[in-house]
Amino acid sequence: MVCNNLFRSLVFFGLIFWTQSAMAVTDPQALVKKTTEQVLAEISAKKQELVSNPGQIYSLVDDILLPRFDFNQISRLVLGKHWKQATKEQKSAFIKEFRELLVRTYATTLLHYSGQKVSYPAMQVKPDAKRVRVRTKVQDKGAGAVPIDYSLYLRKESWKVYDVTIDGVSLVSTYRSNFNSQIKRHKLSGLISNIKQRNSKGQ
Repeated sequence: MVCNNLFRSLVFFGLIFWTQSAMAVTDPQALVKKTTEQVLAEISAKKQELVSNPGQIYSLVDDILLPRFDFNQISRLVLGKHWKQATKEQKSAFIKEFRELLVRTYATTLLHYSGQKVSYPAMQVKPDAKRVRVRTKVQDKGAGAVPIDYSLYLRKESWKVYDVTIDGVSLVSTYRSNFNSQIKRHKLSGLISNIKQRNSKGQ
């Protein structure tokens, strides 16, 4: 449904917040760097184990990565005008199925990580900032550096991710365009059914 490179980069260098105390920080870039290094080390350490038992990837992604994103906010942004028109039941169903879709997509591509390096261009964050964009550059073997930007906002002293932009391509914008065209053809209920069917097939 969406560009594989977008997913692959997001999986490889997904922003993971390991503890609540670690999230309450004033320097988002330091947090991105620390937690990215932690997750890459975790993946590398369990590489063979994950290859032997791919099912473990689902729990790794579901339990550690995705809960650190604000899926309510992401869902609002992805559905755009359709969010306001949706019923409470449709909103809940969309969030559930959309989240599972990402879990499966991330889990499928997670095994492709092979030691890519991440750099962090210098940035300044105002003390009272509520929204920030943390920029990183990922150096893949035999290829140029790929810019990956994390959009975060501060909610109750916790930084939450609400979008990721990879080489100029926004995760939210990509899904919004794709889902909007599906909603026009099948309505929101049809989109939710399509995602649910895809999830049930493990695609």
